[in-house]
Amino acid sequence: MLSCPYSTGPSSRGPLSTNCISGSASFIWLTSDNMHHQWLLLAACFWVIFMFMVASKFITLTFKDPDGYGAKQEPLILTAVTKVEEVHVPEEKHWPEEFQPTGKAFSGNLIHQPLVHMERLELLRNVCKDTALRDLSHTAVSKFVLDRIFVCDKHKILFCQTPKVGNTQWKKVLIVLNGAFSSIEEIPENIVHDHEKNGLPRLSSFSDSEIKKRLNLYFKFFIVRDPFERLISAFKDKFVHNPRFEPWYRHEIAPGIIRKYRKNRTETKGLQFEDFVRYLGDPNHRWLDVQFGDHIIHWVTYVELCAPCEITYSVIGHHETLEDDAPYILKAAGIDHLVSYPTIPPGITVYNRTKVERYFSGISKRDIRRLYARFEGDFKLFGYREPDFLLN
Repeated sequence: MLSCPYSTGPSSRGPLSTNCISGSASFIWLTSDNMHHQWLLLAACFWVIFMFMVASKFITLTFKDPDGYGAKQEPLILTAVTKVEEVHVPEEKHWPEEFQPTGKAFSGNLIHQPLVHMERLELLRNVCKDTALRDLSHTAVSKFVLDRIFVCDKHKILFCQTPKVGNTQWKKVLIVLNGAFSSIEEIPENIVHDHEKNGLPRLSSFSDSEIKKRLNLYFKFFIVRDPFERLISAFKDKFVHNPRFEPWYRHEIAPGIIRKYRKNRTETKGLQFEDFVRYLGDPNHRWLDVQFGDHIIHWVTYVELCAPCEITYSVIGHHETLEDDAPYILKAAGIDHLVSYPTIPPGITVYNRTKVERYFSGISKRDIRRLYARFEGDFKLFGYREPDFLLN
């Protein structure tokens, strides 16, 4: 602060007084000039902030996820856009909520699931319309079919059982949803397939009107796998390892097949895969099927089990892509927050071409073609290619 000596009267006006007045004027001018610069700087800051807000709003309104399908949109970060161009499926991607399953088997490929399942259902509809395959793709919705469909009324779900494609695990999921057990880990293995104790009603147990209502309104799904690999799995499970100790397969069903289809009657070995293939490929196999009863569910066609051309299913999962399909099905059914599909051991669902070719290597082309002729509907309906060893 500039100060001058206090003076009054005319005698006080001299050089000191004049200099003091001049210095005061300079100080006032400098102070005013500094304040002017400060106001300009402050105004510039406000202008920058204002322009930044406008620019941010413009980016928010412009760069929105095009795959939102009506879900709440979030602005995309510009660096993330660059990453999408460089990588086909980014590891960290914020997808619309309805396509974000919560199962343990979640993978980046899951974002493509809606399109995959739409294509599967479209293929199914087209093959169902193919009159040349009508006998292989259509069946009556009989009691045999209704017996295969398990009901969860609490969550409006129907599950069609197709053995040898991981059905035991799906039964556990439904048992928990129906309230018989609080978690999958608590379910004893011997209870899962005991339909008097597992709390899973079959669709056949309802009246005709109740069946029709559930078929029209409920979420419906089933699982498929390569038809020939499924037959190998059924053969190994029932006639080779038989882990559940079901003696009737070896002691009743196997001898019936051997008597009818073994070429060399002097052989005393148990049922061979070649015998099994001849039985399944025989156009007159049904008379043995009747004798075997419901045990045939492990090797009859998906068409015979679930009537996919007569019943409009919501989702058809594939065993080969179960790591993605299982959490997608839970999400689509609206139950992913209630239960998770059990952990899938690595590699267990992968199609094993070498194993299939090894099992069929000793089978005659005639018998393989007859087998394929019976299961052609399953191959075509669900997009499985004809085996290479049939084309050679």
